[in-house]
Amino acid sequence: MISVTRLNGKQAWLNAIMIESVEETPDTYVTLVTGKRMIVLEKATDIIAKVNEYYSEIGIHAATIKVQQTEE
Repeated sequence: MISVTRLNGKQAWLNAIMIESVEETPDTYVTLVTGKRMIVLEKATDIIAKVNEYYSEIGIHAATIKVQQTEE
């Protein structure tokens, strides 16, 4: 789970594995694989860094890189 801040200043926790996309327009929108969208105060680069950190902590990042290299 990663921590994000909603527009009202309240903290929310998102399952990083369920994040489909992150975009800035200029607000930062996080879209989940369920289709739910959330506007957060963090910048897209911060969200991506948190997701990468989470993946590293649980060991998915290395597995993802190996799969991508194998597919290429």
